[in-house]
Amino acid sequence: MMPLISGILITFFGGLTIYFNNPIFIYVKPTIINILFALALFFGKFFTKDSILKKIMGKSIALTDTGWELLNRRWMYFFFGLAILNECIWRTQTEEFWVNFKVWGMLPITLIFTVFQISLINKHKLDE
Repeated sequence: MMPLISGILITFFGGLTIYFNNPIFIYVKPTIINILFALALFFGKFFTKDSILKKIMGKSIALTDTGWELLNRRWMYFFFGLAILNECIWRTQTEEFWVNFKVWGMLPITLIFTVFQISLINKHKLDE
C-alpha cells in the first residue's frame, strides 16, 4: 500500500511541477509524505485497538503493547521531524544542496534512527 501511495504522490507532484513549471511541488512532496505517515501513525490508534506499526510489523517482531506504543510514537515524531527538516532545507539552501540532502541525507538519517530503535525493541521484546 505504501509504495502505491508514494507512486501516486510522486506522479501527482511531478505532474504539477511540469504543468506549472515550478519546482516547489517537488520540494514539498517529501514533507507531505512524511506528514501523511506521521498522521497515519497518530490517528491509527483511534481506528484500531493496536498501533499501526503493530498491524504492519507484528508478525515480524513480538513486542509488548507498551513497546509497540513507544515505537509507534517514536516513528510518528521522526516523520514529523523529517518533514520539518525538509522544509527548513529547501527553504534556506540551494536546489543542489536540497537534492543532495534528499538523495544522500534522508536515507542515512532514517537508517541511523532505525538502528537507535534496537534498544527499545530488545527491552520490550516478548519471549517466544
